[in-house]
Amino acid sequence: MSIHAQAVVDPRAQVDVGVEIGPFTWIGPDVQIGKGTKIANNVSIGGPTTIGQDNDIFSQAAIGGAPQDVSYRGEPTRLEIGDRNEIREFVTFNRGTLKQSGVTRIGSDNLIMAYVHIAHDCIVGNHTILANNTTLAGHVIVDDYATCGGLAAVHQFCHLGSYCYIGNGGAVLRDVPPYVIMSDYPIRPRGINKVGLQRHGFSAERIKLVRQAYRILYRQDLALDEARSRLASLAPGNADIALLVDFLADSKRSISR
Repeated sequence: MSIHAQAVVDPRAQVDVGVEIGPFTWIGPDVQIGKGTKIANNVSIGGPTTIGQDNDIFSQAAIGGAPQDVSYRGEPTRLEIGDRNEIREFVTFNRGTLKQSGVTRIGSDNLIMAYVHIAHDCIVGNHTILANNTTLAGHVIVDDYATCGGLAAVHQFCHLGSYCYIGNGGAVLRDVPPYVIMSDYPIRPRGINKVGLQRHGFSAERIKLVRQAYRILYRQDLALDEARSRLASLAPGNADIALLVDFLADSKRSISR
């Protein structure tokens, strides 16, 4: 354990072995930090917050602050962060509210770039990339392997599906299905995230089927219910299409079309 002499660590915090904490960093009570995590200078971490192992938290991050919600009255809500995340400069993560489960949750192996804001009650999965100044409003869900370009903004209660890509400056007002690229302003579908799928090991045959599903959903002028029905007929025995069908069935805000 390496804690700089000019860091302030509350005695009620639990700091595991191998944690590094830089100067002028403040660690509050009810904070748990797993082994191997590195915290740079001038970081603020409030609680209740749990941070897993081998995270790299850069200068000026403000993590575990109270939710920015007018209904919040000081309840002991939580922030939970997994393992091996890269959390860059000036990010802000807020704890949850009692409007939902009381927890803001961030998974593992994410790259969260400078000035990203993750608001109360958000659920971020694993292996995501949130580029500089991405802003997630309250209650947003980001599934595994999703990517947001710089300055992307996501409305409350929206859901970003696995492997989707939000282009720079995109304003997301409805759910974005798995595999889909959304960009421009107003935001609109621009195809499938072929490069992202290739990077994550999708074969040419799998990508072909995803593209077929995209055409059904976006290029055949079908009503959404009819498109869902056609996709459902392709889903048996195909996990990639089944993921898309399940996403559409669970959508609360409808999808961006």
